[in-house]
Amino acid sequence: MSNARACDQCLKRTWLLGRLSGHLDPARGRIDDVLGLTDEELLGALAGSGRELVASEYARVEPVALRHRVTAAGLEAVCGCDPSYPPRLLALSSPPAVLHVGGGLERFLELMDSEPVALVGARRASGYGLEVARSLGRGLASAAVPVVSGMAIGIDSAAHAGALDAAAPTVAVLPGGAEMPYPPGKRSLYNRIRQAGAVVSELPPATAVRRWMFPARNRIIAGLCAATVVVEARERSGALLTSSRATELQRAVGAVPGRVTSPLASGPHSLLARGATIIRGPQDVLDMLFGRGARAAPARSRMGLSEEHERVLKTIGDGRDTLAALAGVGLAPEGALAALSALELAGYVRREPGGRYSVVP
Repeated sequence: MSNARACDQCLKRTWLLGRLSGHLDPARGRIDDVLGLTDEELLGALAGSGRELVASEYARVEPVALRHRVTAAGLEAVCGCDPSYPPRLLALSSPPAVLHVGGGLERFLELMDSEPVALVGARRASGYGLEVARSLGRGLASAAVPVVSGMAIGIDSAAHAGALDAAAPTVAVLPGGAEMPYPPGKRSLYNRIRQAGAVVSELPPATAVRRWMFPARNRIIAGLCAATVVVEARERSGALLTSSRATELQRAVGAVPGRVTSPLASGPHSLLARGATIIRGPQDVLDMLFGRGARAAPARSRMGLSEEHERVLKTIGDGRDTLAALAGVGLAPEGALAALSALELAGYVRREPGGRYSVVP
């Protein structure tokens, strides 16, 4: 494993960010501006009374030791000075000086050389949102489109899991050091992502997670990707910050519609009202990226249905989603219950609270 793709000055820059990370939370609302400062300006703006001490430490930092630290953490690094650095990131006003990568730098760079898509959304997602995110992740990955997200609980994790369902690589951009999962409870998912794809951070190993790192991480997700899709998000969600960055970069933005009464649909609906592309499934994302019909989403392989089961599935899709509602359109309760059980086992529907059923995308 080589770290030759990260130059001395860029490595020292990441050391400084890690050293001053505890001072950046008050500036998280303008984190792009802060990360765009030079090293000297960062010292002046953030180090406060400890400026001379931090400046002295900065002057003594040995890049060789920083490279060893990256290697010891099982990571590789590439800086913005290297020709292989993902070119889309250079469009950011404050591109990361160094990307620390776990899972294979070459694999990560190859994935970023295509047309990756960010799938982002709420942490406290609905069952509908989780199913849609997983379906989009699976469908895009099956079409050889890399899926990028932030590995957060909810939509992000579901999108990664969908890509892994398709036995395809996916990329997680982490807020803290890339050598450890965040959130910690997602260790199993982290290990699967790292084995099949890559985990990435702009911060050096052993950097503790702080609040400013989340909007900073969001800009990287938007910067890496050719398009961003918001699945579910409330009005003040971090996912909308990611889509805003994508818009600023003149990248495609899509949104998944939801129930008008759901607060989780307010973010996507706001984006749709402002001209985002409506996303109903993987094919809409592929059409947004490559042009209508230029690339087809592979059909999901599921067992065939009888005529009766097809009728029940269509009826649920039309909104008659309870056993009583099915009986109201002429379906015998016993037959409807058997059909619901069969459809659930086959992965066509899922049971919701209150005795309702929803169609799995």
